[in-house]
Amino acid sequence: MSSRRFGSQSLLRLLGHWQQTSSRTPLWRQLADAIRLLILDGRLALATRLPGERELASVLEVSRTTVSSALAHLREEGYLESRHGSGSRVILPDTRAIPTLSAASAALDLSTAALNAGPEIHQAYTHALATIPQHLVLTGYDQLGLLALREAIAARYTARGLPTQADEVMVVNGAVSGFALVLRMMTGPGDRVVVDHPTYPLAIAAIQGAQCRPVGVSLPEKGWDTDGFAATLAQTAPRLAYLMPDFHNPTGRCMDRATRQSITDIAAQTRTTLVVDETMVDLWFDAPPPPPLASFNPQANVITLGSAGKSFWGGLRLGWIRASSRTIATLTQTRDTLDLGSPMLEQLATQWLIENSDTFLPARRKMLKERRNRCSRLLQTHFPEWTFHEAEGGLSWWIELPGMLATQLAARAETLGINLGTGTRFGLSGAFDRYLRMPFSLDPAQLEEALIRIKPLWLALNKSPPAIKRSLV
Repeated sequence: MSSRRFGSQSLLRLLGHWQQTSSRTPLWRQLADAIRLLILDGRLALATRLPGERELASVLEVSRTTVSSALAHLREEGYLESRHGSGSRVILPDTRAIPTLSAASAALDLSTAALNAGPEIHQAYTHALATIPQHLVLTGYDQLGLLALREAIAARYTARGLPTQADEVMVVNGAVSGFALVLRMMTGPGDRVVVDHPTYPLAIAAIQGAQCRPVGVSLPEKGWDTDGFAATLAQTAPRLAYLMPDFHNPTGRCMDRATRQSITDIAAQTRTTLVVDETMVDLWFDAPPPPPLASFNPQANVITLGSAGKSFWGGLRLGWIRASSRTIATLTQTRDTLDLGSPMLEQLATQWLIENSDTFLPARRKMLKERRNRCSRLLQTHFPEWTFHEAEGGLSWWIELPGMLATQLAARAETLGINLGTGTRFGLSGAFDRYLRMPFSLDPAQLEEALIRIKPLWLALNKSPPAIKRSLV
């Protein structure tokens, strides 16, 4: 496996505020824990070569002995290997086949916002197996996707206020795969892509994987900064902008009608393509979100991404792209260089789920709302210093800590086998170290167990007197 060198300044930004001067934990151990977290989080890729000890000590403003001790500890744990003259390279311990923050049960994974499969998934696959024989006479290669599924997806958009035909839909292998395909079609190395800041980590990874430069537009305390969005488009001339208007990941906010109109008007005026991620659109609690962004200004070029992962089950690994028929035709040609289509069985299962969603999605939403409320009470009880806005939908909270302590808390929690989603995963250049994304999708008993286990870590980390809880609505 070839390795690439990771710059010392880049590592400094990723580490964020890793030092806790009041802690009794030795500084070298704090550094080792912070670097381990980056490795297990996927932010330091396997085979990455770290800067030398002298350079690291200089940029981190610590002694070389501190750096040397931290790297030696990581080598002993199996997270680094060193060769004379080649520095230290990121690896994983032999007992870990894939990157994971813990060998503990997934019940203590507080970084993943997703739900397990419900009984409807078994029904969907049973139906798919019963209907697949009629498709076996064909080759199974279809880059657009099963016609009946595309018609079902198109009907959903039409019902939500965006008239859509089957030739305006392409089935892909998940929303991230669809975004990567759009980037491949529309961008080149060095192009800028505007994103909300914070935003979905895999979107950042896809943009950087396409050798493009993500440019963030900071989200205000509530809603979206349309003036800032317009100014950023004018100043950076991006190839496209990636937005999540429906229960935004990670903040959970939902874009109102007026903002949707403003955003599409700005995009039309500047001729900027909008890529709209609607993967959370079905997970509303009290009222559905406004119509799709693409319905607000017909002059705007809007490409919409959808997914079965959050609405139904992540294991389906199926998504779709909704765009003009001309764009879909171009995407089909671009897809030739990536894959030959999506699995037939999953397409048949997803078609059944879409056609029967009214029979099970209401119960799914009710369950999520109850878990949200339960999680809110748990957080107020155990962590009164943490603040958050009420989630109108989605799967998680965006929690603000009273200080830049997220990385340190996550590093300590990992030693207990608990994986926390630090805010730095959702930002550019190590931003948001005072935030956590906390899913409320876990079983309440499992969630409470995890929170109780990390409570002593937080109390030890946060020495200031408890503040009155600000649950923001």
